Amino acid sequence: MNDGLLLAIDAGTGSCRALLFDSKGNLVASAQREYSHHAIPGVEGSQQFDIDANWKLICVCVREAMSRSGSPPDAVRAITATSMREGMVLYDARGRELWACPNVDARAARQVERLVSSGAAAEIYAHAGDWVAITAPARLLWIAENEPEMLASAEHVTMLGDWIIYRLSGEFVTDPSLGSSSGMFELRDRSWSPYIIELCGLREAMFPQVVEPGQAIGGLTVAAAADIGLRPGTPVVVAGADTQLGLVGIGLVAPGPFAIVGGTFWQHTMVVTEPLIDPEARLRTLCHTVPNHWMIEGLGFYSGLTLRWFRDAFCESDKAVAARAGIDVYEYLEGLAAEVPAGANGVLGIFSNLMDAKRWVHASPAFMQFDISRPETSGKKECLRAIEESAAYVSRGHLELIRELTATPIDEVVLAGGAANGTLWPQIVADVLGLPVRIPVVTESTSLGAAAYAALGVGMYRDIDEAVAGIVHFDRTVEPRSAEHDAYEQLYEQWRAVYARALELSEAGLIRPLWRAAGT
Repeated sequence: MNDGLLLAIDAGTGSCRALLFDSKGNLVASAQREYSHHAIPGVEGSQQFDIDANWKLICVCVREAMSRSGSPPDAVRAITATSMREGMVLYDARGRELWACPNVDARAARQVERLVSSGAAAEIYAHAGDWVAITAPARLLWIAENEPEMLASAEHVTMLGDWIIYRLSGEFVTDPSLGSSSGMFELRDRSWSPYIIELCGLREAMFPQVVEPGQAIGGLTVAAAADIGLRPGTPVVVAGADTQLGLVGIGLVAPGPFAIVGGTFWQHTMVVTEPLIDPEARLRTLCHTVPNHWMIEGLGFYSGLTLRWFRDAFCESDKAVAARAGIDVYEYLEGLAAEVPAGANGVLGIFSNLMDAKRWVHASPAFMQFDISRPETSGKKECLRAIEESAAYVSRGHLELIRELTATPIDEVVLAGGAANGTLWPQIVADVLGLPVRIPVVTESTSLGAAAYAALGVGMYRDIDEAVAGIVHFDRTVEPRSAEHDAYEQLYEQWRAVYARALELSEAGLIRPLWRAAGT
């Protein structure tokens, strides 16, 4: 810790966190606060990002992490930030936030439908690499039609991670990885698209300067320093988007293995050296944080959040038991699920669908195939295992799509994020995919990737390759078990068939889907 600490702030879909690392990538302290995004009454599909409340939670996290580290404020050498992609913020001429939404906001259904029917959606996808369902073009058109006065007063637009950087430094900037998640980039050029900006009726001057990750763009302002309890002037460094930084945090700064960053969403990705776009518009392609590199991605929608939901809805007594035992509740719950064989004694979890960006709909959340005559083998622990198996089935589907699109042999998987902290979930992923799964020492790979760029920004390392070599280390490799893999080959096909039938109920309007992208 002689080189000082690196602070990474992460605004995810389901929580915000502050993590402190030393220059070798060791996690020194962290703090987290969960949050949720509320709908606007009368606005179907809407979800708001509460700027004031969530900034206060971020400040609480930073102060708590610093307290846990036992370090003085001037021990922090650099600060950086990351966030969920697609979420966005609008500001007035004085820099005050006017409007903000998270990535799951789906209010712009009509605008998406018009973009699709006119052919503009396909044009945007060809330029930007992502469909319009949850990106900025449709949302900006919704604002233009529903809140025109507010849009007329807007002078700046950024992504949510850029908003944190702005709050810290007072500077409006983005990087290619986070900026490209807006759906308003020229993917090959790694910068804003004049064509898409004009299509949305906006001005290029509203969009922030694009800088490469690892650039210090200013110092911590006096106001922000007072909020988070650190020294004014502490360098603020640009990092990037959550998944792309997650790849950096597991060493993927060049083409390599199939990677899963398992947080609230599960991101399934590969790094490529060309902006390869799926001709069927199922997957998305975005800029990597590394120059002249991109990533292809399929999302497991709410794969991690599903386990959090089950914890809060059904496991109050288990929380108490885990607390008395002095262990994390997820560790305790995984211990229960580990008692259940592959296939969860017949229980199937119906949650996330495979990604299809052009028409992304998920079945209504459900458990199926309980044996009510045998409650001892068809209950809570089976549901827990079915949740983890369903997430792994989604990983299997995305592995096949990415293998098809890239025509690349895949013989290894890297798993990071919260899902990598346990022992059961990595084993299930290995068994379902039939591939060895490598687990990094620091599973909070997104924040570690951000810390790598913070270190680069204050000269601790010469380049990102050296930073990764210095801070990324692997803990273990989980090998697939042949008998379980053979069983999962059949179970996966069963799950796909059952999921398709379950989706028909949502498509018929009989029950609510888990989530439906705008315009689908």
